[in-house]
Order: sequence, then structure tokens, then C-alpha cells
Amino acid sequence: MLLLYTIGIQIYSIIIRIFSHFNAKAKLFIHGRKSVYQQIAGRIDNSQKHIWFHFASLGEFEQGRTVLEKLKEKYPTKKIVITFFSPSGYEIRKNYALADVFYLPIDTRGNAKKFLDAINPEMAIFTKYEFWHFYFKELHRRGIPLYVISGIFRPGQAFFKWYGGFYRKILSAVTYFFVQNKESEDLLKLIGINNVTISGDTRFDRVFENAQTPKKLDLIEAFIGDSPTLICGSTWPEDEKLLSVLPESYPHWKFIIAPHEIHASHIESIEKQFPVGSVRFSVLSAQLNIGQSKISDLQSQILIIDNIGMLSALYQYGKVAYIGGGFGAGIHNTLEAAAFGLPVIFGPKYDKFQEAKDLIALEAAKSISTADELIIAFDDFKENTNAAKAAQQYVAGKKGATDQIISMITK
Repeated sequence: MLLLYTIGIQIYSIIIRIFSHFNAKAKLFIHGRKSVYQQIAGRIDNSQKHIWFHFASLGEFEQGRTVLEKLKEKYPTKKIVITFFSPSGYEIRKNYALADVFYLPIDTRGNAKKFLDAINPEMAIFTKYEFWHFYFKELHRRGIPLYVISGIFRPGQAFFKWYGGFYRKILSAVTYFFVQNKESEDLLKLIGINNVTISGDTRFDRVFENAQTPKKLDLIEAFIGDSPTLICGSTWPEDEKLLSVLPESYPHWKFIIAPHEIHASHIESIEKQFPVGSVRFSVLSAQLNIGQSKISDLQSQILIIDNIGMLSALYQYGKVAYIGGGFGAGIHNTLEAAAFGLPVIFGPKYDKFQEAKDLIALEAAKSISTADELIIAFDDFKENTNAAKAAQQYVAGKKGATDQIISMITK
């Protein structure tokens, strides 16, 4: 199995390299790793110990961020190294002030040894998932504590199959698991892993904090005025096609669309679906800055956010939220919206997300598959104060994972 794993990693690297010639993300994936060891050597003093955080992408960074920042607050002189697997995490957080940020080199025996030599970690913290054989093995061999936080496991994963011995061995290198729910704890104990506790999901701490002190967005406030607003977060084309039925039927509402992908062709496709009364954030901002227009003159009903990083603050201005991704691999972050007391609507593929199931059970969320179902859900939520209150209370009641994790790993 180790041979197959190694071959699989090599094949993946070759495929990404081929795609890098015509895919922007793949190009960043390859180019970002070309000089990673030179970058590390120029910024890291490996005679000092470092705390290593690894995140698959941006979502996992936001999930584990509270633990990182609490550790830094508790031990301000500690040096922190962050690695990302995905360009969508690295490119947005590469200048994060509290740590040195790099791409994680591909998982090979040589890279694992070279990378650990380069950063000299005293502990490693992985958020939610990504279990790399050679990195985990080398950490274990060196006696470096390895923690998985906000972990979540499902019966269908290879760890719990008859053929999963190799994958179970990867898990055996973990010093301690902090998991989100009892199902995950039970599954791990079923395969003989008892160094596990249910701490919950650190995302609740992050979104709760964000909702207490959100960033003020003056232009957004001016755009919506007194109008009730639907915030559409991390949308994909399938979501946008459904959402296009709403503005004409609800002329007194404002609609803010923050798509998951902001490349030019996607923004243009959104504009074609919302041809009347839509404006890009960048265009609106530029017009106001040079004094060409006033918000009241534009009469725009739909604002398209064509930048990254605003979404978590946008929800403070909404009354209802639509979360994208439910017609693809799975829905994006519902908790950011719920923390602000927004009932949420999303597509049908939410079965891997416990918080989505919980919010539905609390009648603070609805899953839809058609335009008609979207209209029904929207009609129900636009004046539903009970749903809003339930969403907010759900998030507040689930916080606390960060303190539990910090308490245990710093003993």
C-alpha cells in the first residue's frame, strides 16, 4: 500500500504540473513550491523551536485560527509557521502577521525530513483533515507532538474499511485527536484509537468572535440603506441561476452576491443573469471615489462582490443568507451567517456538514433544490424572527472548543 500511496502522490504531482499550463490555481500550486526551501531558509531560524500549523485551505485556516491566536497570546515569544496545501489559502493569507507562511511541499520521505529540519517544530497542529503519511511518520519518529483539532470522521472513510490498515497506521502517529462529535470519537475508538476527546468545532469560536466585533463597511451600509438584504455567500453558477428569480419578485430587497470564484468570466456570467440593477463592488467604489455618482443615483438592487475577504463582515448587514456550494461538492460556511442571526438557505448537498443538519432541525435553515423551493424558503425566512434567534443561539451555545484544546496541549 505504501508503494501505491507513493505512486499516487507522484501521479498527482504530474497531473497538477500538466494542468498548470492552462489553469491558474494549478500554476500557483506548482510555482509556489518551486522555491519553498529557499523562502524558509531566508525567513526561519531553525536553531529556534517553532509551532507548526498546517491548513488545507482558507476554510481550515479560519477554523483553526482561534487556536493559533490564543497560543500566540499566551506565548507571545513563540515562533509560528503556517503551511497551506491549497493556493486559495496561501495566496490570501501569505502575509498573515502572526506567522511565517509557506506552501507545504508534496508528501515524500525526503520532503518530510528536509522540511522538519528547516522549521524545527516543537509541535504540529493540523485542522480538521489532511493526513500525510511521510510527514506524520517523521513527526512520530522524532517524538514531536502532533495534534488534530476540529477533526471529523465518517464511516465511509478508508480508515474504517477492511482494507484501511495503511491509513489507520497514519492515524496512529497522532498524539491526540480533538474531534467535533461523538460519531467521530466512536469511530476512532472502534479501530483502537483512544487518545481522543470531543472538544467541538473551533469554527464556532471564530464566527462568534467575528460577530462580536465585525469590520464596519461604509460603502455596504450606504448601498443597502434601509432595505432588507439577502447576502449570498460563496455562490457557484448553479446557485446564481436559482437566485436570479428573486430580485424581480422582491423589488424592495437588496441582494449582495459574493461568489466563490471572482475571475472575470464568472463575474460577467453573474451580470448576465442579473442584467437589471446590478453593479460590481469595484465599479461602485471607483465611481464614488472620483465623485461621478452617489449611491442614491445608481438605484442598484444587486451588488456583486468582486474581491476576496469581505464575506465574513457582510453578513452583519443581512436579514437572510444563501450559502453556495450545495449543488457541487458541498455547502460552504453557514456558521458565519448564523452567528449574526441570519437564517440560512442552501442547496441539497449538505449531508457532510453537521451544523447544517443542526440548523435545519432548529428550523433556522432550509435546503432547496429548485427555484420554487427557494422562493418558499425565502418567503418563510424574510420575516421569521424565531429562525434568526435560533441561528444565533445555536452558535453561541457551541463555542468553547478553543479553550479546551489550548488547556490540554499546553499542559
